[in-house]
Amino acid sequence: MPWFKRLTLLACLWPMLAQAITLQDDAGNGVTLPKAAQRIVSLAPHITEVLFSAGAGERIVGTVSYSDFPEAAKKIPLVGSYNQVNFEQILALQPDLIIGWHSGNNSETLEKLGTLNLPVYLSEPKDLRAIAHNIRQMGIIAGTEDIANAAADAFEEQRQTLEKANAGKPVVSLFYQVWEEPLYTLGGGHFSRDMFQLCGGRNIFADLSDPSPVITVEAVVTRNPQVMLTGGHHGKRSFDDWRGKWVNWQSIDAIRNNQLYLVDQDIYTRSSPRAIKGAADLCQVLDKSRTVYFPPASNP
Repeated sequence: MPWFKRLTLLACLWPMLAQAITLQDDAGNGVTLPKAAQRIVSLAPHITEVLFSAGAGERIVGTVSYSDFPEAAKKIPLVGSYNQVNFEQILALQPDLIIGWHSGNNSETLEKLGTLNLPVYLSEPKDLRAIAHNIRQMGIIAGTEDIANAAADAFEEQRQTLEKANAGKPVVSLFYQVWEEPLYTLGGGHFSRDMFQLCGGRNIFADLSDPSPVITVEAVVTRNPQVMLTGGHHGKRSFDDWRGKWVNWQSIDAIRNNQLYLVDQDIYTRSSPRAIKGAADLCQVLDKSRTVYFPPASNP
């Protein structure tokens, strides 16, 4: 091909090449889009929240159950749950990008996503900084970088403020109960590990690499947390019922000192921008517990 024809072809292709987006997802996979995504399917509640924070909420054409924040997310058509999706519904929505949850969507779902001939980005924030990174990534994906970067900057500023305010405080051991049948908790592989550490908390099951390991009552008793937390599960659990199942274990410091707290599970367990509110709430909870375990010295 003559050189001038090659230049002409390159000139024709250049606008498309200039619009192409290539980045690495949280699973280490390279993802390339010909241009900013216009129709996105989100396969986890935290992904939906991140997209809205990044200014891309209007680009979401499908999502999964419990994608309930912000309010506008409730109006988005559902394609299933985080662990079971309807692929026919996904294809019917004609998405140009699917964003999956690397550890939350089951392996069968992730494997089948790879056969749809659609770009797939896998999200898996491992700590609070990674949430800010996810916000920025979603801004690149959707072409809403200015909004996304501003949101990520605000998130990171709040994280740094909390980190400085809680540095050097006495460490408090804690246990977060996800559910009781089976009894499972948040392990060291869950992003909340970073939240707990930021507030001066030590997760008694941080040594378990599984993000949500199944444990036993005996293990909780043996590890003896000073604070116990659980979520309300959208109204399915009351504080009194939960406390009633533990109250007889008076050898646990948290039970004996009445340091049990019912919290908003979504801001504690979703790796979304609202996790910074969860961190702020946790820091307040642990400050309350410190007045019990580390009371200020009395004046003589």
